[in-house]
Amino acid sequence: MLANLVCSLIKHRRVTTSLAKAKAARSVAEKMVTLGKSGSIHDRRLAAARLHQEDAVKILFNDIAPTQKTRPGGYTRIVKLGQRNGDASQQAILEWVDAPITEVVTAPETKPEKETATT
Repeated sequence: MLANLVCSLIKHRRVTTSLAKAKAARSVAEKMVTLGKSGSIHDRRLAAARLHQEDAVKILFNDIAPTQKTRPGGYTRIVKLGQRNGDASQQAILEWVDAPITEVVTAPETKPEKETATT
């Protein structure tokens, strides 16, 4: 599950999931970027063994890791969203730090006004 979540993060640059899953996937994603920063064949194979998707490994090593070369760590951020309606699970966005910050604004619930029929 974590490998698929990290692959989705690599491909789409941002995923919305539960807070617990985001915290668990964060450590895996940061370790994969650390492997990608060196770029050796051995590190590619380690990342492919962990992620199980070659296209995600290519994106990681060719696009994401080179932009993080100078950063010593902390490649991801978690933005808390609020609770999900169905099961009240805390939701969060897991994204790369170099992505622009998106403000999540939830619209206040308003009751529709009753319209009176004019005849």
